[in-house]
Amino acid sequence: MTRTRYLSEFEIHVLLAVAQLGADAYGVSILREIERRSGRRVWIGPLYTSLAKLERLRLLRGRATEPLAIRGGRSRRLYSLTAAGTSSLYDSLAMLDRMRDGVRLRPVGSLPK
Repeated sequence: MTRTRYLSEFEIHVLLAVAQLGADAYGVSILREIERRSGRRVWIGPLYTSLAKLERLRLLRGRATEPLAIRGGRSRRLYSLTAAGTSSLYDSLAMLDRMRDGVRLRPVGSLPK
């Protein structure tokens, strides 16, 4: 039996953004997708640190593109989920669902004083 590696909240956000973006998943597009969907500010440094870690763990696959066809154009690093990344993301989301099962929360404004 293999041991599941559960993901941190931010790693889940990164992998979900990569899955959502598909072929257009590169650093800045991932950052924007997380900010748009989560409503939280994301800093590029920690994002690239997480991308490198997830790639090192073989949960993401990265590949460099040709430089952009503009003066001073740089290449982008495009990311895609690996089978292990998909499995780890699925397991982490399922664990969160199990933890949440049966919990009854009310919006903060509706709590008794």
